[in-house]
Amino acid sequence: MPSRLRLFHSFWHFRARISSSRFTTDVRYVSDGNHFLWNPFCTVAESVQVEDSVVVTVESPGLPHWVKSSNNEVNNVEDEEFVLPSVSDWIDSHELHRPGVDTESKVGDLSDSEADKISKILKSEFKSPDAVLEALNGCRVDVTEDLVKQILERFSFDWIPCLGFFRWAKLQGGFKLSPELYNLMVDNLGKLRKFDLMFDLVEEMRQLEGCITLVTISKVIRRLAKAGRFVDAIDVFRNLDQYGVPNDIYALNILVDALIKDRGVEHAEEVILEYKDIVSPNASTFNMLVHGWCRARKLEEARKTVGKMKRHGFNPDVVTYTCFIELYCRDKDFRKVDRKLKAMQELGLVPSVVTYTIIVTALGKAKEMNRALEFYEMMKQNGCVPDSSFYSTLIENLSKSGRLKDARELFEDMAKQGVDPDTLAYNTMIAASARHSEELDALMLLKQMEERQCKPDLQTYAPLLKMCCRLRRMKVLSFLLRHMFKNNISFDLGTYTLLVSGLCAHGNLNRACSFFEESVKRGFVPTDAMYRKLVKGLQEKGMEKEKERIEELMLQAKVQGSIDSSKSFIQVQE
Repeated sequence: MPSRLRLFHSFWHFRARISSSRFTTDVRYVSDGNHFLWNPFCTVAESVQVEDSVVVTVESPGLPHWVKSSNNEVNNVEDEEFVLPSVSDWIDSHELHRPGVDTESKVGDLSDSEADKISKILKSEFKSPDAVLEALNGCRVDVTEDLVKQILERFSFDWIPCLGFFRWAKLQGGFKLSPELYNLMVDNLGKLRKFDLMFDLVEEMRQLEGCITLVTISKVIRRLAKAGRFVDAIDVFRNLDQYGVPNDIYALNILVDALIKDRGVEHAEEVILEYKDIVSPNASTFNMLVHGWCRARKLEEARKTVGKMKRHGFNPDVVTYTCFIELYCRDKDFRKVDRKLKAMQELGLVPSVVTYTIIVTALGKAKEMNRALEFYEMMKQNGCVPDSSFYSTLIENLSKSGRLKDARELFEDMAKQGVDPDTLAYNTMIAASARHSEELDALMLLKQMEERQCKPDLQTYAPLLKMCCRLRRMKVLSFLLRHMFKNNISFDLGTYTLLVSGLCAHGNLNRACSFFEESVKRGFVPTDAMYRKLVKGLQEKGMEKEKERIEELMLQAKVQGSIDSSKSFIQVQE
């Protein structure tokens, strides 16, 4: 029986050759300073001796000594060890090609071996960066830009080994850290809210002539704003002259963008007014502000901003109207969406692919697929061609409406229409397959990403890890954790939460305990929901010793978290 998708032949098949683009943040500042885009989807260790040949096995953490097997625990060995025959060779090949295994030498093996040699040391438990520095002394590797970048990415959510390695690399003869590597380290520290250490590093960069750029300032401002430290982010902007960075429209728009993206639109408006006689806002500045007020659902403020925009000589454009359309889409008020589109047409403004993607996303959430198809026809008539983000929206909508086969066919049709699937498209299709427990399809998509050198991210693995917990595929789960490590993807708190919660829900409390302990050792403070779920599961199974240990770990994490927060607050105030 032909697929239902073929009923929409004219809908799916078109001849336009288009280039793909992706939207990875809610509002993104573009380098010309005049435009922005937004996304509608929005741990002292002794010195470790390392042999020249190292085998690094990144498995799920070994069970702690305090965890015991419970006769009550659900433990289906056959399920845990099962691997689909179609992907078993691929998984086995990753085992064979781990460094230290006697296989045919390849060009990439050397860098992988040296990165793994460093990683083996950094995987130990350290209490300070200085302890890491001491452990690395005597480690013989060829320090290069690529090696340092790989390690900083691989341990980006593990600040102690990351910073310790960074300091060690800085001391190596014949190698000099580039501004790009400094920026990466600054971003890692800001991401983990180690603001005292972040500012120490920025000060170190200030002593190096020409090391601090607008890119550095952007990372600092965005991380402060993300943590809700709006005043501190604004203070960085006010003191740009101390860093040798010009106080211009580019810097202002970065600040406004960061504030608005993290619900600080009032602060954004205040800083624009404060600097209006020094840095004149442009159309992009006003559009960001309109977007901020619309996100805050303050329609009257958004309209007032449009008035100010006009008085400054800037007419509302496609981006301006799309801000209002996004607000109406969130409220599922599609009549107002239609009216805005009609107003745009009267002014000769053609909706962009971002506009249509926002509308189609909202229609999908409202379970109005037929109207979503109608908007595609309108999109085609207006000469607007889809990109990867638009395709991903339709794929998600189709899969959530139960039409997984149609979603798969649409994904496969992308390349034929001139749009190569990117990480976003793969993530969407993997999530759809995993959600429907299509284990083979989900894993084959990951394999395809590897073959096409499409770099995965945390969002790629999350649905796969969740699926493995649900299906109790522990061998595949271990493979995925190794695969993440190979791709230099560091675990964040969300990953640990997913693993602990998923394993608890499906009876594997031992492994859940080990992941919980690892998260605390890495400096994370587990969420209350994650903690309560694990404690409840242990209590129900009569695992009192393990429950007491988890309670101790949670207390330890909260105490350490409070200390770190206090230190960061004091440093920023100084």
